Amino acid sequence: MASSLLVRVASCMVVVWMFSFGHIIPLAEAEIPCGRVQITVAPCIGYLRGPGGGVPAPCCNGVKSINNQAKTTPDRQGVCRCLKSTVLSLAGLNLATLSALPSKCGINLPYKITPTIDCNTVKY
Repeated sequence: MASSLLVRVASCMVVVWMFSFGHIIPLAEAEIPCGRVQITVAPCIGYLRGPGGGVPAPCCNGVKSINNQAKTTPDRQGVCRCLKSTVLSLAGLNLATLSALPSKCGINLPYKITPTIDCNTVKY
């Protein structure tokens, strides 16, 4: 049960990260594996299910790490797809908190992170 929660948390974080990159590409083409994205952003799941407030440092560190690694449009699209699928698979996420996460971690994105984002429109 604990490993299932970890996978869901990691998946959620992946979706958040994907939204921050904005492009969708087949995961096989992405330079950053979805599983790695999910594990890196997993510390954000509890925060995204809560009422908001201050973002835990491990969450922001993960989001910043993925943002720094995704240097190309295909990378960002892959991250977006991964995060989107993860967010859609996790129940109880505060979508307003999810949308605000990048800016709260000091990342300026030219688009809003939502479960309905078209990752194909996100550019590096």
